[in-house]
Amino acid sequence: MALPTNGTTADESRLDWNAARNLLAGLPGGGLNIAHEAVDRHVAEGAGGRRALISLGKRYERRVVTYAQLAESSSRVAGVLLGLGLQPGDTVAVLLDRSVELYQAAFGVWKAGGVFCPLFSAFGPGPLRSRLELSRAKVLIAGRSLYTRKVLPVRGNLPDLEHVLLVADEPDAAMGDHAGCRDFRALVVATAPAATVATTDKSPAFVHFTSGTTGTPKGAVHGHGAVLSHLVTGRQVFDLQADDIYWCTADPGWITNTACALILPLACGCTAMVDEAEFDPRRWYGILKEEKVTVWYTTPTNIRMMMRYGAALARTYRENSLRLAASVGEPLNPEAVTWGDKALGAPFLDTWWQTETGAIAIANPPGHGKPGSMGRPLPGVEAAVLTRSLSKVTVVDDPETVGELALKADLPSLFTAYVGDPGRYQAAFADGWYLTGDLVRRDADGYFWFVGRSDDMIKSAGHTIGPFEIECALMEHPAVAEIGVVGKPDLLLREVPVAFVSLNPGFEEGEALRLELLYFARQQLGSAIAPREIQFMDSMPKTTTGKILRRALKAKAVGEPDEDVVVPQGAHPGRFDDE
Repeated sequence: MALPTNGTTADESRLDWNAARNLLAGLPGGGLNIAHEAVDRHVAEGAGGRRALISLGKRYERRVVTYAQLAESSSRVAGVLLGLGLQPGDTVAVLLDRSVELYQAAFGVWKAGGVFCPLFSAFGPGPLRSRLELSRAKVLIAGRSLYTRKVLPVRGNLPDLEHVLLVADEPDAAMGDHAGCRDFRALVVATAPAATVATTDKSPAFVHFTSGTTGTPKGAVHGHGAVLSHLVTGRQVFDLQADDIYWCTADPGWITNTACALILPLACGCTAMVDEAEFDPRRWYGILKEEKVTVWYTTPTNIRMMMRYGAALARTYRENSLRLAASVGEPLNPEAVTWGDKALGAPFLDTWWQTETGAIAIANPPGHGKPGSMGRPLPGVEAAVLTRSLSKVTVVDDPETVGELALKADLPSLFTAYVGDPGRYQAAFADGWYLTGDLVRRDADGYFWFVGRSDDMIKSAGHTIGPFEIECALMEHPAVAEIGVVGKPDLLLREVPVAFVSLNPGFEEGEALRLELLYFARQQLGSAIAPREIQFMDSMPKTTTGKILRRALKAKAVGEPDEDVVVPQGAHPGRFDDE
């Protein structure tokens, strides 16, 4: 079946999801399973010798795993889990860094009929305990040091957790004694491969906890049918082929890793790049060049961090194999788009989706994107701008009108429940639409532009101001490395925009630069929209996915302490609800 691409016209972009199911192999005995579609089907089709993974250890230890090897090892993991008494629908929590074992664990869980629940390694004991409790995880697969520091202190408060399988921090290291735990690698080697448990489209496959800006964890559940969206978007957005080397840098706790690092590249039959180390610009540039990465998917935060290291370093690695680069996680400012073209030879294409959508829904097409925009809906995705009035929603047809982004609730990857909260799940839908909570406008060409979260909008003197518009304008100033804008209460105007800025190397904070930035903003935006205050910060408070934590900035703007511990990216939070 030939898929319509994201560069087609509106009339050509229809995709029949029922017909698209022919792209899937299905389980030999009937049913659908993510692991079979992403791994075992390639072996059955004679491609078992093809590289599935290229993994680089923290000291550049290189491991190559073929599809046949991943099929066997994940079947052994399934055998381990079934031997522990795992039943269909039981949750297996996984607390691992990026690694080959992460892939083995995820696909093994799916083969055993379990629900894969990845956890952020940056979380402290409190947030991990709450997610293990909410998911009622029966088994935990964790890195040894992560378990010791972060789960062991709360293990006694987790009555549903029956088994813990530990992965030694080094591939050849001895596990050592750990009461109530077993050695993951040793069990996998000693256990015979198990047959894949029969699952269907609707069988729960993975759950991701997210809280957006509300602070309360939500466990979004997705079924095995989501693999169809991952396969289709891999073709539509990235045009992935068998000879591609694809690198998604997402943290394992984020749904982007599950959907776009674990499932999507392997469903498309290409090679996934895995880097076990933390962010380092020289290392990343080296991987792009030496490993001949053809498609790169990362975040605006990572892009901005690489931009801060300067063009000279980027030019050193200008010769690479990249044909496409894309970003996800928050809106990408136009400067970052053009920087990718100048520094790497591949402009960054912004994509939009949420934990709840389960797969990319809106993206800029290669060669036809509009820098700064979210892009336009992928074939098969019906998106609209809506306004709400009590319980009624109305579709807005006029271009440039601001409203809430909604998607037709027929996507195979759309979440099927919030764990333990059916009321919250039902409230996310109206008249057959999934309501995203994002405020957008759609231009005359069908491109969507992010305005802000519905609870992030600043209302000032009758104006509704989107923080992102201010952030984009100030990012054009050479001094600004990162920026977050929030509203501050004002007796006269209701709210005024306040900008928090971290600076690029070579610039020093001070009154002169503050006035320069305020003047620059007024020149770019006009006095009605420009920020009234600018405050300098060494680093921005962020969620574990790298998004700026606006509620922490809002607390700072009004001079109140934030309730949660807020840490810069890369540090380890104590309690941290936003993802």
